[in-house]
Amino acid sequence: METKEIKKQIEPYLKIIPLGGLGEVGRNMMLVEYKDSILVIDMGFRMPEEDMPGIDYIIPNIAYLTKNKKYKNIVGVLFTHGHYDHIGAVPYIMARIGNPPIYASPLTRGIILKRQEELPTQPKLKITEVKDGSKIDLGPFKVEFFKQTHTIPDNLGIFIETPVGNVVHTSDFKFDKYPVNETPTDFARLKKIGERGITLLMSDSTGAEQEGHSLSEKEINKNLGEIFKKTKGRIIVATFSSLINRLQQIITLSEKHGRKVAIVGHSMKTNIWLTKELGLLKAKKGTIIKKVSDVNNYKDDEVTIMCTGAQGEETAGLMKIVLKEHPTISIKPGDTMVFSSSVIPGNERAVQSLKDDLLRQNAIIYHYGMMDIHAGGHAKQDELKEMINTMKPRFFMPVHGQYSMLVANARLAEEECNIAKSDIIVADNGNIINLQKNKAYIDKKEVPANYVMVDGLGIGDVGEIVLRDRQVLAEDGIFVVIAIVNKKTGKVQTSPDIISRGFVYLKESQELLKETRKRVVGAIEEATGSGRIVNWTYMKDKVRDDIGEFLFKKTERRPMVLPVIIEV
Repeated sequence: METKEIKKQIEPYLKIIPLGGLGEVGRNMMLVEYKDSILVIDMGFRMPEEDMPGIDYIIPNIAYLTKNKKYKNIVGVLFTHGHYDHIGAVPYIMARIGNPPIYASPLTRGIILKRQEELPTQPKLKITEVKDGSKIDLGPFKVEFFKQTHTIPDNLGIFIETPVGNVVHTSDFKFDKYPVNETPTDFARLKKIGERGITLLMSDSTGAEQEGHSLSEKEINKNLGEIFKKTKGRIIVATFSSLINRLQQIITLSEKHGRKVAIVGHSMKTNIWLTKELGLLKAKKGTIIKKVSDVNNYKDDEVTIMCTGAQGEETAGLMKIVLKEHPTISIKPGDTMVFSSSVIPGNERAVQSLKDDLLRQNAIIYHYGMMDIHAGGHAKQDELKEMINTMKPRFFMPVHGQYSMLVANARLAEEECNIAKSDIIVADNGNIINLQKNKAYIDKKEVPANYVMVDGLGIGDVGEIVLRDRQVLAEDGIFVVIAIVNKKTGKVQTSPDIISRGFVYLKESQELLKETRKRVVGAIEEATGSGRIVNWTYMKDKVRDDIGEFLFKKTERRPMVLPVIIEV
């Protein structure tokens, strides 16, 4: 009797591959892959760290997509919202992955296209507008968008129906029953999405270490209103240019209290223009002063100035005003300064210095540490638990945030929402998460996810070695030794020249330089040995090592030593 061996067909996995946004705040980019089809979610950048001199931005590593032209499998790029940590890498990535079709809300589309105008060499993008309730089929994926409350309008969560199961990506979100100038969170809609059966929930973790519930914009608006009510002089408000809801509140309060609004800062002007065009921001005719120079034509109690620079940025509008570098606006005694934003970690010193300068010029200051005049756009623990309990996912994966934030969100899922620890995936950038209906695990293989640094027009050409050199130059300076050597005799012809930048002041270091010259001559003549120059590279290395060691002993600093040997 002949028997037939029936081979069990292996069910394909859905692969979730984060290229950024995990273990960090910013640089968000996620791949969802099934067989030969790839969805991309977001494409953001993050700002450089303090020890990255000369770097403009850090973007995701797309080697996984460019290797073997895997980007040809991209069926679409989905954007959740218009903040730069989610869209900022578009000009540096899209052309390198074949310029695939983009799906974004009207405001997100507008911000992306406005930025492309500033970089005219970029290809023309193919963007399809989507909104709350939009449904699109992309290869094996059925995608549906749903509104989420954040600090910018047109923010969308994403529901993805896949052959393996349903996946939800929350986007950045918070639950606000009483927002200002927009509709509240649609909890009934979220419940219906959860009832469809969620295999994997990927949830924002930025606020996961903070207890309670995020502050409602209604409360912020009330407190800002108190400031407007009692202020007799000018009001200057510094906030993020992307905090559209906050900008709307300031405009509305200004109109209520008979104030005109001047706008200082390119990005803020651009965002206000865009949102007005799209009907997402409203201002009465004549409220916004067209020329900032006209602000001085009004009484102080008739003026509100909105500006960028709440983080103490050197080139932002507020800094120019405080340093008296703005052509038409400067601080007057009695001006009321409102910081309607939190301080980003790393900016504390710059913001404190800015506040001190304002106080020295007799301004009155309000900030979020004094009263509730700012709320972040990220869900805190109570809201995160509510999201998990609403979606009731089979598997849970925290996204967006430092590793401690991801772990905090994972603990909420396990300890407060009864999701088994084995069903929670705390991943890193570059991990490959394999997902089936009843199985999820992190693959042993990884994809490249290290930093790619943007420096001017260069993308990825500044690596660790170049960055390390810049750090040395920034910290200890450069020390150039120029020696003329007779190639026949191996002898130094004249006393070596020395150029020092950022290390020592030459006029005050004559003894050090005199001894250094002697050691340069000694190192060269030792390297030439018998009198003939055999190996120029060895001689330069010898000078670099000897002089570097000598300078460290004398100064306890390590400048970059560059020997320049000229043969005659």
